[in-house]
Amino acid sequence: MAKEEGSSVVYDLVDFLNASPTAFHAVDEAKKSLRSTGYEQISEKEDWKLEAGKKYFFTRNHSTIVAFAIGKKYVAGNGFYIIGAHTDSPCLKLKPVSKVTKGGYLEVGVQTYGGGLWHTWFDRDLTLAGRVIVREENGGVVSYSHKLLRIEEPIMRIPTLAIHLDRGTDGFKVNTQTHLLPVLATAIKAELNKVVASNGPVESDSQTDGKKSNEKTTLEDAKHHSLLLQLLASQLGCKPDDICDFELQACDTQPSIIAGATKEFIFSGRLDNLCMSFCSLKALIDATSSDNSLEDEAGVRMVALFDHEEVGSNSAQGAGSPAMLTALSRITNSFTSDLKVVEKAIQKSFLVSADMAHALHPNYMEKHEENHQPKLHGGLVIKTNANQRYATNSITSFLFREIASKHKIPTQDFVVQ
Repeated sequence: MAKEEGSSVVYDLVDFLNASPTAFHAVDEAKKSLRSTGYEQISEKEDWKLEAGKKYFFTRNHSTIVAFAIGKKYVAGNGFYIIGAHTDSPCLKLKPVSKVTKGGYLEVGVQTYGGGLWHTWFDRDLTLAGRVIVREENGGVVSYSHKLLRIEEPIMRIPTLAIHLDRGTDGFKVNTQTHLLPVLATAIKAELNKVVASNGPVESDSQTDGKKSNEKTTLEDAKHHSLLLQLLASQLGCKPDDICDFELQACDTQPSIIAGATKEFIFSGRLDNLCMSFCSLKALIDATSSDNSLEDEAGVRMVALFDHEEVGSNSAQGAGSPAMLTALSRITNSFTSDLKVVEKAIQKSFLVSADMAHALHPNYMEKHEENHQPKLHGGLVIKTNANQRYATNSITSFLFREIASKHKIPTQDFVVQ
């Protein structure tokens, strides 16, 4: 489909969604965009030598990324202007021991991550994506690397029970422990397929690495189907024996698309919150891409895309971790030896927590509070909660509306009913 004038941002968003089946992939895409626009990667493990007028980013766990641009007129104690979003979405993650064999089928053991609509995972063409720890040997030296993995073709499915076998009147209720097991293959076909790998047999009697390799393969086969390991190895270009561990999740192979009769919708999973991750990252890049974009800036422009929001943000790479405070402190302390200055800087800062909002559903209009019904095409949504589930108050919402008004962007309000 040809791109319409002025719609390139939408197509870029769809490309980002399709390239980011997991938080690891989303951060990898963010790194590519930042590097291509002059951002320098730094490490939390090393000393930071920062300069005013320069742009930097760092990652944590390969699933959280923080990028920032320091104004040319910045001095220690000046404020930070931050957008925070998250890279994760509800999904089905493989268990540490995923090997399940029942009724003549090879199934993959998964556990639910976040608060998903689990009934929507049935009858979808599923695949796997995530990261794998791979053993590599070069010249007798053994090393271990983190590799991203994504199998493009559908390899699994969670089949719905036939209606003829489910005549209950209570409606469809999902038992996440027993009903949400993706089917990988039939046991008999897997047996017949044991000698079909392009990089060697998948059985523990593989002669590639001798006895030690056999012991390891036997151990891994006890945890995961050898067929699954072979699929992963084939995708990574390694031997099944070299797969040390992984963090994988089930993914829908159906791509994100621009759709609807007038092409006004994006049909996609993971919009919460890859949409705001993309938009905030693009905003930072656009606001720092010209040669003089930081000339008159006295503060620090920052975007933080965190992992594990869907499960409470309390991990080492979640928004509840010290990652943000540590970044603010290290940036400030790069320009002063006074450790108390960062406390003043925080009070001069402003952060927007950017996440998705619930638009009015035409078939469930009663689910929205009567005076707070955000609509598509209605503008940005400001969420408010009296019990502080959102951080919005009268001052922050006023500032947000003023900025939006100056740019002729409409705003709406939302409270949970």
